[in-house]
Amino acid sequence: MADATRPPRGRKPHSSGHPSDDQSLTRERIAAAAIGMLDAKGIDNMTMRALAEALGSGVMSLYWHVANKEAVFDLALDSVLAYREPEGRGGDWRGDILHMVMDWRSTMLRHPWSALLLPRRVLGPNILVRLEHLSVCLRQGEVPEEYVNAAIWSIWNYVMGATLTRVTFGPSDEDRIAAQDRLAELGSVYPSLGRSRLLLDDDWDGAFRKGLEFLLDGIGARR
Repeated sequence: MADATRPPRGRKPHSSGHPSDDQSLTRERIAAAAIGMLDAKGIDNMTMRALAEALGSGVMSLYWHVANKEAVFDLALDSVLAYREPEGRGGDWRGDILHMVMDWRSTMLRHPWSALLLPRRVLGPNILVRLEHLSVCLRQGEVPEEYVNAAIWSIWNYVMGATLTRVTFGPSDEDRIAAQDRLAELGSVYPSLGRSRLLLDDDWDGAFRKGLEFLLDGIGARR
């Protein structure tokens, strides 16, 4: 797949009978409108025609800026994944990773479609910035070179797995209560699960951070 974060080669805006379309339409506006539409309607309900209408533009004018709907997805996804490291941070490799990863997850939870799109997209500039930041932090933490790539992919897998689980987790509160009650009835079969009340634990944020701490403990032990 081509890098849709760059304008299509060889294309220049031209008049389509609606000069205001071409003069006002930018990739930034397209990204912002697409993000709003994806937040409101999800991936399956976003069409190029609906996006053009939201922008007050013609569909053909839209195609002068993005090649197709897949390119719009790439553009919107990369836009929401932008990361700016806070001023004053640096020097604490573990704290810097924690901040960036917690921000990464919270960003995807604000835009749930991004967690569904990212695993199957070409990596855009902003997610590459995050991965570069992660790589630099690990090296600053003196993680041996032979472990850096495995550490990066382990963190990636943890973030994506945890976020996708949160976004797609289906049981209602009532269903979880009923399931936990059923576990209690089957206490001799699932005694540990019954005692921990696992199915009623909805501290998603706390569990994510603790799990990330566990992961960084293991990475740090390799130094």
